[in-house]
Amino acid sequence: MDARKEGLLRKPRFSAQPRVGLGLLPFFLACAVYLLVQNADQPPWVNVLLKILPVLYLAGFLGTAHPGGGYRSLLQGALLCSAVGDACLVWPEALRYGMAAFGLAHLLYLRAFGLTPLKPGLLLPLLLVSVLYFRLLHPHIPPQVVWPLLAYSVVLVAMLWRGLARGGSAHWGALLFVLSDSVRPPAGHDHLLLLAWNIFTYLVPHGHLLVMTTYYSAQMLITLSAFQNPRLKSH
Repeated sequence: MDARKEGLLRKPRFSAQPRVGLGLLPFFLACAVYLLVQNADQPPWVNVLLKILPVLYLAGFLGTAHPGGGYRSLLQGALLCSAVGDACLVWPEALRYGMAAFGLAHLLYLRAFGLTPLKPGLLLPLLLVSVLYFRLLHPHIPPQVVWPLLAYSVVLVAMLWRGLARGGSAHWGALLFVLSDSVRPPAGHDHLLLLAWNIFTYLVPHGHLLVMTTYYSAQMLITLSAFQNPRLKSH
């Protein structure tokens, strides 16, 4: 294959699918509706429906990605697990189920991103930062969720490593996902109050808005990786 053809294969393929941008309009609308309409005074099921609609739309939107294959299917599975996790986090008593659902979502993203290129040099600094961050939070975490949260954190860091290694929009999506999780208030934060959420609440106005916009942006960018690099396959 000559250099010109090889370059064309490596070039992001958004231009080959001009309807991608228009196809995301309902997603942005669903995000706006949730951020503007949801409030604590509404029945929980209403907030759940509003919260998961953007992610469910992305799962359906992935059906338009060509070619399809295992990468697309893994992303769809991760989005559906994320929707389950979002729903669970509305109720404090379902926190562990929500963490399990998001953990499974990250495992699916991890499988989709694959191990090529490996880029092991990215892993050590990520692990160091994660250990320091967890040690900072540890005194403020209730004992019953320390181990589940630790397991979730390991999976999250692994997903970030593979997202960064994959590059493209998956790179930025993985980063935003970790940022959102780092400042996300857990369900029932009146009795499960993390130091990160304390700092975020008092120092950053409109904290919930920033958490959810980074979360939805992360899911969108990871979804777009199925359109941007259709020739990359999971390993």
